[in-house]
Amino acid sequence: MTFDSDILIVGGGLNGPALALALASGGMRVSVVDALERRRLTGADFDGRAYALALASKQMLSALGIWKSCAAQSQPILDIVVSDGRPGEGAAPWTLHFDHTEIEEGPMGYMLEDRFLRRALLQSLDEAENIRQINGRRVVEQAIHPTHASVTLDDGQTLRAALLVGCDGRDSATARRAGISRTGWGYEQTGLVCAIAHEKPHNGVAHQFFMPSGPLGILPLPGNRSSIVWAETSDRAAEIAALSDADFLAALHPRFGDFLGAFGLEGKRFAYPLRLTLANSFVAERLALVGDAAHGMHPLAGQGLNIGLRDVAALAEVLIHAKRRGEDISSPLVLARYQQWRSFDVAAMATATDGINRLFSNDNPILRLGRDLGLGAVNAIAPLRRGLMRQAAGLSDDMPLLMQGQQI
Repeated sequence: MTFDSDILIVGGGLNGPALALALASGGMRVSVVDALERRRLTGADFDGRAYALALASKQMLSALGIWKSCAAQSQPILDIVVSDGRPGEGAAPWTLHFDHTEIEEGPMGYMLEDRFLRRALLQSLDEAENIRQINGRRVVEQAIHPTHASVTLDDGQTLRAALLVGCDGRDSATARRAGISRTGWGYEQTGLVCAIAHEKPHNGVAHQFFMPSGPLGILPLPGNRSSIVWAETSDRAAEIAALSDADFLAALHPRFGDFLGAFGLEGKRFAYPLRLTLANSFVAERLALVGDAAHGMHPLAGQGLNIGLRDVAALAEVLIHAKRRGEDISSPLVLARYQQWRSFDVAAMATATDGINRLFSNDNPILRLGRDLGLGAVNAIAPLRRGLMRQAAGLSDDMPLLMQGQQI
């Protein structure tokens, strides 16, 4: 049987195109089906969305030839300051400070706006000879056959490939149609996301301020701008989201403080519920899940996209090596290697983010004292502090080749 491609990726987003490019670099033919029209993906206006890319993710984008197209628009994350406190009262005296000069590799990560990363990915897709893009079409049916997987699109078109990969988000229809169940729960918190322009320079410092209702992330963007990820109780967040821009800023002010001077909104405001959701398996017959389709976590560590890109790098390496050995890339033995490689890392990150959010998102005086002393203790132990910095940068012992900046 003639396949339309070796790999069929459902879901455009960011992980889908990155996976397509990684697989294509290993000589595979790839099709990407994206429900969004192309014109909706190429807007040049700033809408407030940005990502914290760990150093390992930046190395991967460099290996794929993407970083060169967006490096000039990125902002290095030089330091990270973690603190605990209450709105209007400022931070407690014990803080955890990560200084990028303590690790040899350089900045722990980079902030990059969605519009620049997406544009660079799409440009690379257009330039790749063995990637087919199908935009504005939805998958309405999928099937697994003895020799291949197939999907039917909403225009009646049928596509066939050796392997189907779901990159279609936390409510992945690809996973659902494959019968893969999920485990998870809500946090009764909502993420309020925006960008601000401020009077004073941020000096490349990212802040994570834990408050009783949820953490506030302040992440540096190029110029005197920062990305805000503000977790608030869902009821209160609904009230804040309905406010005018001026009133929204007034609500943010006691939490944000004056350390960057006067500030105002840039771009749009977003709100989305925060929950933990894990697919009970990352693979099924002739199928694999990547990124949010496999796992969704609390954003407090800023690792959502980074974990997804690690999925991309691991799956691409497993499949390309299998092809070079002459194996069936969709065999259960091959897919089990991907599942095994990624399951521990994902479980560890999900457990860590869930536990940290539960520990810090309360005003219990005993817990407050314990966690503040804990932050101070970790900050005082240099080897432990450096180890956590390397984890934040995505530098682990079992990094896929792409995450090391190497070709597969």
